[in-house]
Amino acid sequence: MSKPTSNQQRQQHNHRSDALNNNRGTSGTNPTNAHVHGNRGKQLNPNQR
Repeated sequence: MSKPTSNQQRQQHNHRSDALNNNRGTSGTNPTNAHVHGNRGKQLNPNQR
């Protein structure tokens, strides 16, 4: 198995950062973050049973 290149390492690092960053305070969305957290908001909503 080959050693990951610096570009691959950067992409992995960026993906981890995107998964944690929900872009608070901006008008945009973060598709990576939305995918990671999926259905969590609906499940935590007390009005949804």
